[in-house]
Amino acid sequence: MSMFCYQCQETAKGTGCNIVGVCGKKEDTANLQDLLVFTLKGLAVVADEAKRQNKLDDSIGLFISRALFATITNANFDNARFVELIKESVARRDALKAELGFSSDGDAVNWNGSEAEFAAKAATVGVLSQPNEDVRSLRELLIYGLKGMAAYADHAALLGFEKSEIYEFMVSALVSTTKDLSVDEMVGLVLKCGETAVTAMALLDEANTSTYGNPEITTVNLGVRNNPGILISGHDLKDMEELLKQTEGTGVDVYTHSEMLPANYYPAFKKYDHFVGNYGNAWWQQDKEFTSFNGPILMTTNCITPVKDAYKDRIYTTGMAGWPGVTHIEDRPEGGSKDFSAIIEKAKACASPVEIETGEIVGGFAHAQVMALADKVVAAVKSGAIKRFVVMAGCDGRHASRSYYTEVAKELPQDTVILTAGCAKFRYNKLKLGDIDGIPRVLDAGQCNDSYSLAYIALQLKEVFELDDINDLPISYDIAWYEQKAVIVLLALLFLGVKGIRLGPTLPAFLSPNVVKVLVENFDIKPIGDVKSDVEAIMAGN
Repeated sequence: MSMFCYQCQETAKGTGCNIVGVCGKKEDTANLQDLLVFTLKGLAVVADEAKRQNKLDDSIGLFISRALFATITNANFDNARFVELIKESVARRDALKAELGFSSDGDAVNWNGSEAEFAAKAATVGVLSQPNEDVRSLRELLIYGLKGMAAYADHAALLGFEKSEIYEFMVSALVSTTKDLSVDEMVGLVLKCGETAVTAMALLDEANTSTYGNPEITTVNLGVRNNPGILISGHDLKDMEELLKQTEGTGVDVYTHSEMLPANYYPAFKKYDHFVGNYGNAWWQQDKEFTSFNGPILMTTNCITPVKDAYKDRIYTTGMAGWPGVTHIEDRPEGGSKDFSAIIEKAKACASPVEIETGEIVGGFAHAQVMALADKVVAAVKSGAIKRFVVMAGCDGRHASRSYYTEVAKELPQDTVILTAGCAKFRYNKLKLGDIDGIPRVLDAGQCNDSYSLAYIALQLKEVFELDDINDLPISYDIAWYEQKAVIVLLALLFLGVKGIRLGPTLPAFLSPNVVKVLVENFDIKPIGDVKSDVEAIMAGN
């Protein structure tokens, strides 16, 4: 076995990729990601001691967040970047040890060596280095939760919002994976991860809304204009802001793709006349849609798929995203902005986008907007016009089995409302599902980064209806997962006490049978079934 990875939903045969990743990740990249996580654990051990001595600053936590973010599925495939991160991780560890007065016993690995020198060590620290299936399962569940949390923390930090408690938990959680703990202790840490996730999600929500305004109900154009354009994907709103500023007055239009669609909902971005709308669909269709777009593409985060020759000379990465041989836009200097001039000049030399669809879609139903409609929503529930809300958030993906979510959306009765966030919405957000007394039957809160809105709405409705238990609300959860940000959303929901979540298209391969049993017994997590049976159960509150 040359590699082993099972952190995403599409992992080979539903058990694990052991030759090459379904995502396109090769053996050497997978091993470097494992080695990076290993060195971050070492850094965390020293950082944990620094915390006890009140000598830990947030720069360590932010570095850990960014490094973990780079290992999220479909984020970074560039080995050179991973080698840099590994070396920086070890350098930070050693500097912190020196500050604490620890002696260095020396490492068996030459951390200043080449990528090839890292290979032997990487092979000994991967997922399968822990032989106990249940321990491995709980540790990986925690680590994948941390990866998702790291993405939220990094986005918030870019906007100037940080909380030491988030970083401190990440440190202690990584340290826990180096210790022999009981099953109860490990489960407790997984739930603590969910609790900290709620804090991180609320922080990111505060960062986004205080910087760009609360998302508002918005009609988004799906067509194109005749100007050259730039297509921006991923989740980084600061990159979005700086790109719009730098393209203003250049004759170059800007379009969102996939995860960046919700940028259309923010008031701060609506003042730009050259911000046209959204182009295309979910991330996994980018090979076709990037080709037909004709202009340059900016990938700000995951999800980047194997880059095709048809657009390799006009795709750019930035932040923690990366692909070998693709131009990477460097981080902004302190107090400055990223330099997108190369992308803008490239756009001017390209043809305008090929139109692949026309029309409009409506979104912008984050918590502030939904709560502004609270009286109308409550009245519709009390009158019986709305019988049930169904949270169908999470991720989209390539598997044909994901058509389940399209069929559920079609099958749900006309007196139901779908609450969504994340790219899972692309399975049904262009269906003509109508409205209930003016309330659209699909309420899109935004990116997976905006999943906090769905939890907030549920908690607020619980108070409005004066209920003691969130599970007494007329809300069901039918969640689609793909990568680690969906994992942290799941852990957040479990911490909040939500029970009866349907999870699909498959249960995670990294959950051992015994861990699944714990989740079923404590939280009634269940796999998706056939559409008609699931809809019947959802409408019955089961």
